[in-house]
Amino acid sequence: MYFKYKRWTLVVLATWLLTSASLVLAQSIKIGVTLSATGPAASLGIPARQAIALWPKEIAGQKLDVHVLDDASDPTGAVKNGRKLMIEDKVDVLVGSSTTPASLALIEIAAEAETPLITLAASARLVEPQDAKRRWVFKVAANDSVMASAVVQHMSDKGVKTAAYIGFADSYGESWLAEFKKFCDLKKIKIVAEESFGRSDTSVIAQVLKIMAARPDAVLVGAAGTPAVMPQASLGERGFKGLVYQTHGVGNNDFLRVGGDKVMGAYVPVGPSLVTEQLPASHPLKTVTADFVSRFEKVHGAGSRSLFAAQAYDVVLQLEQAIPKALKAAKPGSREFRLALRDALEGIRQLNANAGVFNFSPDDHAGLDQNSRVMVQVVKSGWKLEP
Repeated sequence: MYFKYKRWTLVVLATWLLTSASLVLAQSIKIGVTLSATGPAASLGIPARQAIALWPKEIAGQKLDVHVLDDASDPTGAVKNGRKLMIEDKVDVLVGSSTTPASLALIEIAAEAETPLITLAASARLVEPQDAKRRWVFKVAANDSVMASAVVQHMSDKGVKTAAYIGFADSYGESWLAEFKKFCDLKKIKIVAEESFGRSDTSVIAQVLKIMAARPDAVLVGAAGTPAVMPQASLGERGFKGLVYQTHGVGNNDFLRVGGDKVMGAYVPVGPSLVTEQLPASHPLKTVTADFVSRFEKVHGAGSRSLFAAQAYDVVLQLEQAIPKALKAAKPGSREFRLALRDALEGIRQLNANAGVFNFSPDDHAGLDQNSRVMVQVVKSGWKLEP
C-alpha cells in the first residue's frame, strides 16, 4: 500500500512539475534572430551576436527565450531561418538580418505571420514606403539617406566638384547610389563614374581603372564589412590622390584590421557609439553609448566596439520600451500580443539609444534623424571625430 501511495505521489508531482514548466514556458517571450555570422557579412553578424549575449534575461518579469541562427550572409538562408523561427519556434518577434538583401527577404515572412521584424540592416527600402507589409518592420540602423546626406555635405565643405561611386551590386549598393545621386544633385556635385562589384568578388581592378580615367575629386565606396576594403585599396595602389568615403557599413575594427594602412584617411559617417569618448559632454547620447561600450569591451576587450554590436543592443532597448505595454493587452505567444507589440514599437518616442534618439510613428519606422550620425576619419589610432 505504501509503495502504491508513493508511486501515485510521484505521478502527481511529475504532472505538477510538467504543468508548471509549461506555464513558465508559455509566459516567456520568444525572440527569433537570424544573423550573418559566417560569409561575406560575418564582420557585421559576429559582433551583433556578441551584443545579443549581453541582453537582459527578462523584461517586465517575463523571461526572454532567444533563438539565434546563422544565415551565412545569404538571403535564402535568412528566409529558411525566418520560416523555422516563425513556424517551429513560434517567436513573438523576429530580429535580423545583418544585410539589406537578407532583411528584405524577411519582410514577406514577417507580414504573413503578423510578427514584428526588427532589422539590423541600413537601407531605407526596408521601411519606406510604409505599406501593409512594411508596417511590421522596424530598424535600429540609421537609413542610408541620413548617412548619405552627411557624406555629400562633407564633400561639399571640402570643395568636391566631381565624384565617383563604387558599391555592392545588390540592394545595399543600389540604395546607397540612389541616395548619393539625390544629395549630389542638390549640392551640384557631378557624378562622373558609377561602378559595382559582388560581395564575394576578389578583384575590382577593371572598375577602379574606369574610375581613375574619370578623374573624380572624391570616391564613395558603397559597401559594408571587410569587402569594403578592396575598392579603397585598389584606388590607393593606382595612385588615387582624391578623397575616399566609406559608408557606415564599415563601422567596426575588422575593417580597420583588414584594411590597415590601405584605408587610412577615409571619411565615414557613423553612429555616435563608435567614438563615445570623443563626444562632447553635452551630447544627448554620451551616457548611453559610454555605458554600452564599457560593458561590451569588458567582455570582448578594449577596442572591440562595433556599430553592429551597438545596434543589436538597441533592439533590446526598444523591446524594453514596448514589451510592458504589449503585456497589458495580451499574453506572449498569441497573435494579440504580436499585434500589441507592433503597436507599442510604433509608439516609441524619445528613446536614447546607441544609434541615436528613436522616434517612431505610423509613417516612420526608422525613427532616427540627422543627430544620429557623426563624421569620422580613419587614422592610425582608429576613428577620429571630425570637428
